[in-house]
Parts: sequence; structure tokens; C-alpha cells
Amino acid sequence: MGFGPELWCPQGHSALLRLQDGELRLLELMKKWMSQRAKSDREYAGMLHHMLSHLEKQEGAWQLHGDHGGQIEKVGMPQSRTAPCRARVVLEDAISTPSLTPFLAVLVGAGEPDRDAEPDPAAACGGTGSGAAGQAQPAHPRQAAAAQSLRRAVAAAQPGVQPGMLEPAGEQESVLDPLPDCVPLQTTQQEMEKLKAQYRSLARDSAQAKRKYQEASKDKERDKAKEKYVRSLWKLHALHNQYVLAVQAAAVHHQHHYQRVLPSLHQSLYNLQQEMVLVLYESEVPPTVSFDESLLEDTENLVPGELQLNELTLESVQHCLTSVEEELVAATEAVSIKEQQMQELKTEIHDEEQGRSPGERVHLLGRRQGLHEARQQLEGCLCAQAKLQLQRDVLARKLAELGTRDPLPALPLPEDRQSVSSTEQERSGASALETLKNHITGIFSPKYSLPPPVPLIPDVQKPLCQQVWYHGAIPRSEVQELLTCSGDFLVRESQGKQEYVLSVLWDGQPRHFIIQAVSNMFRLEGDSFPTIPLLIQHLLQSQQPITRKSGIVLARAVPKDKWVLNHEDVLLGERIGRGNFGEVFSGRLRADNSPVAVKSCRETLPPELKAKFLQEARILKQYRHPNIVRLIGVCTQKQPIYIVMELVQGGDFLTFLRSEGPHLRVKELVKMTENAAAGMEYLESKHCIHRDLAARNCLVTERNTLKISDFGMSREEEDGIYASTGGMKQIPVKWTAPEALNYGRYSSESDVWSFGILLWEAFSLGAVPYANLSNQQTREAVEHGMRLDPPEQCPEEVYQLMQRCWEYDPRKRPSFCTIHQDLIAIRKRQR
Repeated sequence: MGFGPELWCPQGHSALLRLQDGELRLLELMKKWMSQRAKSDREYAGMLHHMLSHLEKQEGAWQLHGDHGGQIEKVGMPQSRTAPCRARVVLEDAISTPSLTPFLAVLVGAGEPDRDAEPDPAAACGGTGSGAAGQAQPAHPRQAAAAQSLRRAVAAAQPGVQPGMLEPAGEQESVLDPLPDCVPLQTTQQEMEKLKAQYRSLARDSAQAKRKYQEASKDKERDKAKEKYVRSLWKLHALHNQYVLAVQAAAVHHQHHYQRVLPSLHQSLYNLQQEMVLVLYESEVPPTVSFDESLLEDTENLVPGELQLNELTLESVQHCLTSVEEELVAATEAVSIKEQQMQELKTEIHDEEQGRSPGERVHLLGRRQGLHEARQQLEGCLCAQAKLQLQRDVLARKLAELGTRDPLPALPLPEDRQSVSSTEQERSGASALETLKNHITGIFSPKYSLPPPVPLIPDVQKPLCQQVWYHGAIPRSEVQELLTCSGDFLVRESQGKQEYVLSVLWDGQPRHFIIQAVSNMFRLEGDSFPTIPLLIQHLLQSQQPITRKSGIVLARAVPKDKWVLNHEDVLLGERIGRGNFGEVFSGRLRADNSPVAVKSCRETLPPELKAKFLQEARILKQYRHPNIVRLIGVCTQKQPIYIVMELVQGGDFLTFLRSEGPHLRVKELVKMTENAAAGMEYLESKHCIHRDLAARNCLVTERNTLKISDFGMSREEEDGIYASTGGMKQIPVKWTAPEALNYGRYSSESDVWSFGILLWEAFSLGAVPYANLSNQQTREAVEHGMRLDPPEQCPEEVYQLMQRCWEYDPRKRPSFCTIHQDLIAIRKRQR
């Protein structure tokens, strides 16, 4: 195979550069010598011509002198006859010699760019390495400066990887210059050092935050210290994963550079020069990139070279896998394009070489240089593809190891979940709780256990936090907005002080009275009471002034936001599911013993994810429809945050279909999808885009009624169109419309596409759509017009409705109002 694959080391490349430098210097000297030779020949020819002219002038004078002149003529005339011939030959040589210098300039110019864009001596001389010694090299300092300028331009056009990125310190000058269009994932030595510095800093911050958490004594300080510790640990684990991927990508780049890029470069030199070059052989590749284990000195439970997959990093790892898979597809397409371009260039050069003499092939050196650059660009794309493939395999293998199990907790802390009520501790020492089973009519597999009902007590005996007129620690500036009529009042907690304040509107001005607490008794002026609710009840019933001086009488209590609940208002039961942000429990409201579902948000999530968790509650506050799950309230006073919703006993629609579907009639399935269409028609009228409509996000009641649920991805837009700019990381691809996947454009029409998939799920009894295709393959198939086949026992008119929902043009899809009416008509025709 020649020297190509054997010169993959820096020393081998350096030897090739030295050889080319020597040949270019020799060509330079040859050109300089030929220029001087031509100049000397021109001067010599001029002197011969001048001598001939002088002899012709003297010829007549020689004939006038007798025998002496004849002797001179005998000597001079033969020399005068030969002089013109000699002058003509010298002049022709002098004229022809400069004509060779342009060819030498072409050779030197062809060789000099190759010196920097990965050296190619053969392109400079058009022959073997030894033959190049008789041709050329840059002749002028001006040409040398141009070559240096070109070298800098080539280096500046290569941002992917810096020279010496992966080399030992003493060998950086012998490293090949980087290639253009190299890598979408740029990993430089400076970036690796930056990551390591950030790693050390975050490790120290995490260790310090942990110490402060362990040393904290007061509950309030302990909560703040814990929040800081969780945030620092989350950042550390995320950076650990980033560093692991960067190290492994750099290692692949290093291996690819020395095993593929350099051998390919040297092989191309061999094919052009056709002569073996003696080089130094290197037995080992220079040291590769490895995980710096010294970074782990101040950390716990982190393994060098291993991704951390826990409750803090699970979502980011899943998103990273999706991103890498998308980039891998793009890199594979780039490789295919580069291979096609290189093949076309090879064919063009081969066709132009036919019928040309070896001397004329010098004009193809530029085309050969383009072929060489295309080959190096292809190697760069292959290197990027290999790195992405490795990262994809690492991420996929880690997620496959987890499977369907819950991720491990990230915090090495003892269980410190607080009880949601003060009476739970009393019940923990008693006998086992009796569970109340709701008697349900209809077909259900899951039946959720509820905590037993609690005795109802009069409002006046309820704790202060459960009173409708107690607003907690609201700012004083908000009080005036809540109090609108004279005599309106509320009780709040004073900010910055452990005092309770009675705020009343009187004569158009808010008045504030501190409730005095002495010996566990509460008073304003006059009698004392053991609780604040008893004090307020006394003032309302007796209509006595709050103080004699003010003369203010309480008239109407201003209730707090009906959506705001306290943790103590909710009694938790068993766990009934798990969501993206935490667990879901059954429960009861203490106020009226009504059954509820309680979604909890993990305490370890960062603030931005907790804000996303509350997005669903903000959406549901505004809606009231029998086919949309009802919001009851939110608990945000302390951790963990709760969203309290109505409890739908039948469970999710997907599980229901798989367990009870074979027993359902077609008319029942049509009726349930009709319920879903009614709920979506209501959302469409409110300009709400669900974005995640699927069987798994619908719930079934005890009467087989369907309710739309899971509004975590929903958005409200005045024009009914939402443009997503956050990427496709969390999107359920097989349920999402093409325009949403391609352009991030969400609308009610994109929800219609998802509803078509929901219809297919219903009549396939919970089958997985596009079961044999990956997400990327599904996208490509849909773009090429493929649609799901009709399920067995699916009415033809229902499948036609599905196909209308799957129109590629969103404007051709039916509205939810139309879908709802069509399903009603189909149901009426069913027996």
C-alpha cells in the first residue's frame, strides 16, 4: 500500500514536510540559476554581435595592406565567419531559457499551497519524489511571503480543532494542520481545560454546600442550605455528563485523526509521487485523551468515564440523546454528499487526463488539489460521524440499563419528606389505616384506594391556615386591591415579623391592627380568646368596634384565592402513578372529604422545572368542561409543591384500552372518542393548544366518560398558533404533526393530527403507532406520504376521518367542531 498508512505519527508527517521543503528549495535554486544563465547568455550574444560588426568594418582596411594584411585576413576571417553562427546559437538559448520560468513558477505555486493544506509534494512537481529535485521551488521572497500568507489563511479557515490539540508538548510542530469542515462538535484543548476548571469549581461548591446543609440547625436555614446543595449537585452532575461526553468524543477524534485522516493523506501523496519515502516508524500512537480522575477528589458517587443517570439528570440525558441522534443523521447525510462530490471529481480528472501528454498534465494540478481537499473534508465528516455515533451509543446504553425502573435519587440524604398534616403522626402509631374502596359502576381495571374520611368540624374550630379569610404572608401593597367596600377585612401574617395583622377598609382607607398575643391568648381591645378564628367570630357576631377610638366594625370577610390550598388541607393516600415531575397520589380534601388526585413535584428539581410543573395549573384554572379534568387547587406554601385535581377512578385511557378493550363494543369506543373530541372542541374555542394529545393523557371516569388531562405542554395563544423555539427535545414524535416537527409551528390543526393518532390507538385497543419504526424513521415515512393502516374492526368511516386528520396540509384538516359532529353521526349509525 506504500507509505500512506505507515506515516500516521507526527514524526512521519514532519519527515514529509522536510522532504517537500528540500524539493521546493531545490526548485527555487534551479529557477534562479536558469534566470541568471539566460541573462549571461544574452550578454554573451550581444558581445559576439558587437565583435562581428567591428570585424566587418575592418575588412576593407585589411585588403589595402599587402602581404601583412593578407596574413591578418587569413587569421581574422575564419573567426569572423564562425562568430555569427555562435552568436545565433547563444541568442536562441538565451531567448528560450526564460520561457521555462513560467512553468517553474506554476510548479512552485502548485507545491507551495499543498505545504499547508496537508502537504502534497507530488502536486508541486508532477512526478516522483526524486524527480521533483530537477524542477522548481519559490524563486522570490515575494513568493515565499505569499506562501506564508496562504498558510495563515488556511489555518484561519479551520476552526474545528487547533494544531497540537491531542499531541504531547514537544511534538506539536509536527502535527498536520487541521482540516476545513471538520466537525460539528468542536472539542479543543482549551475547552477541555475549561471544563476541568469548571468541574473543580463545582465540586468545591457542592462539597461546601453539603457541609453547610449538615451544619444547619434551624429549619429555615436548613431548607435554604438544602436548596443550595440540590442546585449545586444538579449543576455538578450535569457538568460531569458533559465532561464525560467531551472526553470520549476527543478520544474518538484522536484515534480517527491518526488512523484514518493521516493515512489517507499520505496515501494520496503516494499515489501522486509513486515512490516510497523512508520515514521513522512509530510503534505507538501518542497518548490519547482520558478522564482526569483528579477532578473527583472533592466529589461523591461519581465514576470516571461513566454518565450519571439519576433523578436530576434523567431528563437532560434523554434530551441529549435526541439531539445527538438528530446531529448523527445530519452527519451521515454530509458524508454521503462528500463521497458523491469526490467521486464526481475523480471521474472528471480521469476524463481530462485521457489523450494528454505527461507534460500537459501539469495543468491538472489545481484539479488534483481540489480532489485532495475533498478527500480531507470527507475524512473530517467521517470523524464527526464516528464521534456522534459513540456518544449516541453511550447515552442509549445508559438509558437501556435503566429500562422502566425509576432513576436513583441524587441526594445522599436521609428521607426528610414532611408530613402533609399534623394528624398523620398521630395516625402512624395507631393500627393500620382502613382503606375505603369506591364502589364504581362501569368497566374498570384500576381502582384507587383513598384515605378514610375525617370527621368534619365547624369552621370556627379549624386552624387559622384553613380559614377562608386568612391570606398568609401577602405584601401590604396587595391588601388595598383585595379590600373594595367599607368593612371588608382579612387577616394576614406580617412580613418580617411573627405577628398577625387584621386589615380592614374603612372610609376608603385600609387600616391595619396588630393582633396581640399574650400567654397563648389573642385580643385587639377588650376580651381575649384562645384562637384568632374565635376572636374574629366574636367581632362579626357582636358587631363591636375593633377599638373604641377607631369605631371600625367588621362587615364582610374577603376570601383568599380559591385555588390556593395549604398542605394541611390535603390528606394523601396511596401512590397511583408517576409523572415527568414526580409522583401522583390519591387523596381527600379535609374540608369536605371529596376524593382528589394529587400531583407532587420532586423537591430536587431546579426552579425552572418547578415553574413548568405549575404551568398545567395555570392553564386549567380557566376551564370548566365535563370532558376536561378539573383543577381543585395548588399547594405552594412549602415543599413539595402539589397540584390537586379531581380523581378520575378509571385510570388512563391507554391502560384501559389494553385491559378492557376486547370487551368493548365499537359504539362504546366511538362514544369515548366523541368525548375526547368534545373536550378538544372546547379547548379550540379557548385558543388553547394541547400539544400532547394521546391515549395516555386521557382519563376514564366510572361511567366510561373520557376527560382530557396532562396540560403540562399546553399553550394559550390569541391567534391559535404557537411557535416553539426550544427544539424538539421533549416532543412525542409519533403523535406530532409534520409542521410542528419541521418548523415548531403548533396550532389546533396540529392537535387534530394528534387526535387522528388517538383515534387509531382507540380502535387498535392500545397498540403502539409505527411500532417497527424509530422516531427518525417515522418522520421520514410521514414526509414521504406513509400513513397508519386501519386497525381491525375499525369502521371505514372512522378510518376515513383518521385520514382527514392526517392531511399533510394543515388547512385541509377538519376542525374539532366538525370531528365532534362526525363522530356523533357515526355513533348514531352504530348498533
